[in-house]
Amino acid sequence: MKRVAAAPYKIDTISDLHRMLGVPGPLHPLVSLIDNTKIAASVDHLPETFLLSFYKISFKKLLKGRIGYGQGYYDFDEGGLVFTAPHQIIAIDAEAEFYGATLLIHPDFIRHYPLAKNIKQYGFFTYETNEALHLSEKERTTILEVLAHIDRELNNPIDDFSQDVIISYIEVLLNYSNRFYKRQFITRKAINHDLLSKMEQLLHDYFETENGLNKGLPTVEYLADQLHLSPRYLSDMLRSLTGQNAQQHIHEKLIEKAKEKLSITSLSVSEIAYVLGFEHPQSFSKLFKSKTSQSPLEFRHSFN
Repeated sequence: MKRVAAAPYKIDTISDLHRMLGVPGPLHPLVSLIDNTKIAASVDHLPETFLLSFYKISFKKLLKGRIGYGQGYYDFDEGGLVFTAPHQIIAIDAEAEFYGATLLIHPDFIRHYPLAKNIKQYGFFTYETNEALHLSEKERTTILEVLAHIDRELNNPIDDFSQDVIISYIEVLLNYSNRFYKRQFITRKAINHDLLSKMEQLLHDYFETENGLNKGLPTVEYLADQLHLSPRYLSDMLRSLTGQNAQQHIHEKLIEKAKEKLSITSLSVSEIAYVLGFEHPQSFSKLFKSKTSQSPLEFRHSFN
């Protein structure tokens, strides 16, 4: 059956999503755990894309078909863990068959806990699907065990401690995921070093062609788009390799090019600022001094 083509369909409650997927209603209105094997038979009537008003953490191992996310699709043959924050676009392919589990968490469930603020610090909620967390067999067992604990707690009678316990397990799940992502950055170091080299070349070309005059300063979003990465993944990957995020790399290259122009050209400080992409020369001078402890003119005089 052909799927219904539509603009992203907003789903505000976990109960609504359960109903649309044709799975039993949630045991708790603000948090639930879905068995992914029960979804595939009932998705051909769904809109192509969704906007959920809640968090989604899903471990999926693909058996057949494709799993969509945003504007593309991703191969989950080996299994992967995907994190989606509220209001991100997701999709389910009608032909997909997979196993695993999907944890849904409404922001109201964690609103009065430190997790409500801390969850925003986990950058992987803004990663793209091609940046999913790929788990070793041991890691997969750990994640599924934590999800099983959550499932058992959801199936217990609700008492004064239920919410505290479930939130504690969610925090454990996120902390394990953080650890495993750090491992993934390390095990993919060769690929990441290639990305670092490509980014350095992008910045070099940007300043050599004086794109700053027309486009302004290069941004993290620009670099990420050119490298086909999400901005947060790019920064997290660079930090794991070099200790600096993407914005710091941009600043480093800016200062390097500024020093070059101050030392070998007769351009004024204002002209150099505009060539590099600064809208105001004062902003350039302030950044330069913060990075070198010298003003641009002081650097030029000391160099000469």
